[in-house]
Amino acid sequence: MSNHLAGETSPYLLQHVNNPVDWYPWCDEAWEKAKTENKLVLVSIGYSACHWCHVMEHESFENEATARIMNDHFVCIKVDREERPDIDQVYMSAVQLMTGQGGWPLNCFTLPDGRPLYGGTYFPNANWNNVLQQLAHLYREDPVKANQYADELTTGMHRSELVKLPNDELELTPELLKETVEKWKRLFDAVEGGPNRAPKFPLPNNYEFLLHYQSVTKDPSLLQHIELTLDKMAYGGIYDQIGGGFARYSVDSEWKVPHFEKMLYDNAQLVSLYAQAFKYIQKPLYREIVTETLAFIDRELTAPQGVCYSALDADSEGEEGKFYTWTAEELAAVDFPPFKNYDTRKLFCEYYSVNGKGLWEHGKNILLRTMSDEVFAAKHAIPLSDWLTILQQCKSTLLNIRSKRIRPGLDNKILTSWNALMITGWCDAFDSTGEIIYLDRAIKAANWLLSNMRNDDGSLLHAGTVDKQKGPGFLEDYALLAQALLSLYRSTFDEQWLQSAESLFQYTIEHFSDPDTGLCWFTSDLDPKLVTRKIEVHDNVLPAANSVLAKVMFQLGHLLGKSDYISRARMSLLSVAEDMPRYGAAYSNWGQLALWFTHSFYELAVTGAAANNEATKLRKVYLPNVLLAGCVDESSKLPLLIDRYSKGTTLFYVCTSGACQLPATTFEEAIQQVKH
Repeated sequence: MSNHLAGETSPYLLQHVNNPVDWYPWCDEAWEKAKTENKLVLVSIGYSACHWCHVMEHESFENEATARIMNDHFVCIKVDREERPDIDQVYMSAVQLMTGQGGWPLNCFTLPDGRPLYGGTYFPNANWNNVLQQLAHLYREDPVKANQYADELTTGMHRSELVKLPNDELELTPELLKETVEKWKRLFDAVEGGPNRAPKFPLPNNYEFLLHYQSVTKDPSLLQHIELTLDKMAYGGIYDQIGGGFARYSVDSEWKVPHFEKMLYDNAQLVSLYAQAFKYIQKPLYREIVTETLAFIDRELTAPQGVCYSALDADSEGEEGKFYTWTAEELAAVDFPPFKNYDTRKLFCEYYSVNGKGLWEHGKNILLRTMSDEVFAAKHAIPLSDWLTILQQCKSTLLNIRSKRIRPGLDNKILTSWNALMITGWCDAFDSTGEIIYLDRAIKAANWLLSNMRNDDGSLLHAGTVDKQKGPGFLEDYALLAQALLSLYRSTFDEQWLQSAESLFQYTIEHFSDPDTGLCWFTSDLDPKLVTRKIEVHDNVLPAANSVLAKVMFQLGHLLGKSDYISRARMSLLSVAEDMPRYGAAYSNWGQLALWFTHSFYELAVTGAAANNEATKLRKVYLPNVLLAGCVDESSKLPLLIDRYSKGTTLFYVCTSGACQLPATTFEEAIQQVKH
């Protein structure tokens, strides 16, 4: 038995292919059927790694009686929110207007023309059956009232999409950012780090901004909070202590119990965050997190072609977290490797809080830490080098045992936007550690995306598998890939990446621009229309596509000498600047752009045969307000590099606000000029 999902490539849609529900993918056929038969439409949205999506499928979508109600009264459409974020955004906004909250699974009922009528997230089966019957009765008995509801809700959606016009009179000042951060501080958790609420999401772009802001203001309380947050996340159950990588979020305020799915977008951004933090704070823990997380991505999420899959499920064998947790009895049966005269099992179990803080439910433990390696080694009077050897051997042993368990499901979708984040993560890891393998990974993935996810007309595809790609691309694909290509230019000084980034930017301006606001729509003017068209401005688990694009414009403007790009970036920022102090966490990526406009920003050009070697040293320094460019000969036509090559010597040109200092001849002199 199968429905209309059999020809799809999305693992999430294919999970529902044998449901008794007569699911359609999002397609014209489904909407024509709804109009012809005058039926309401159920748009049900989720993703393959979503635990509660699995629960609702088992309770309701696999239930014959429930499926009969759905098939009799509705046209049912299944959507992978990662494959179609445009659809997800539209109907998520509708459900949030109705209920004040959102999440997945997302279930939104619409009229045959797509206008939303009613919706929610997870429904237990009895509630779901009642909702189905009541909506079917309403539409059959009082269609006028149903249309009235839909009109009101659609009007509300359109109003919620209104974006302020740029305020030319607004001054971009340091005081704007100070007000933003001071109000934001009230929401900090001073004990566990992160926000003072549960659940807790990592939100890497929040801490990238706060790190940058702290580097400018030297606020000790802010540095303390950043370090506390990064340490607690690294110590907590949200981090896979054995295999590396982060789960999507913690259900509690202590980073202890994760929602066990692992997403590429989280891990890519967290690699960037910890790599930057390692540059600034020089804590070995942060480099360790980068190394282990990239090892996880390489081992479990990377396709042979060099691009990355989307996610790992929270569940295995029908149970959330089973793959990652351990009972004390299981650990007692492990043959921990001996080392000198130490009781390695006892040390390991104490270090990871087994049957202590790590105890979860049903006798299972989530491995987590409560202290640094240095403190733990000192507590037990063990030389640190001995302890690190013991720890690594024990982790390798458990990783090997765990690899024999039944694995969580893999979502093998290839998403352009998420892979772009990963390319940036690899570049940041290379810059901070100097490990060339990370740069090789970034280049291989970028070449694959540009060859397989870019059409001849310059447009991008959004999703697919390594064998079959489809689109269309969304603003996040263009913005994040352009950002990744700029990262590759910074890490290599290879101008092909810069050229490709500008090409993507030009296509974006042509097909996504909103002339009224200066911002860009999430969908292209060539895409099929939905009931509303969205402009994304709030930074969340992914930074807003418009904030990423504005930073791309700013950097391209400086690198290519195009002041109109910089002016456009400023106008984009002015569209949101007044709202930043109200909720800083939702504008953190914008905040980084605001720092570039309100504080010293430098262009640093390195020229000469040794330019790449010198740049390797520069890249290891935390310089968030510096744009690097460089060349090893006189062939470059970049404005920053023209006439700046001098044979036989390496020169460093530090420029700001259109003026350059005398060229430095050493790395140390250049650093002093940008830190002056």
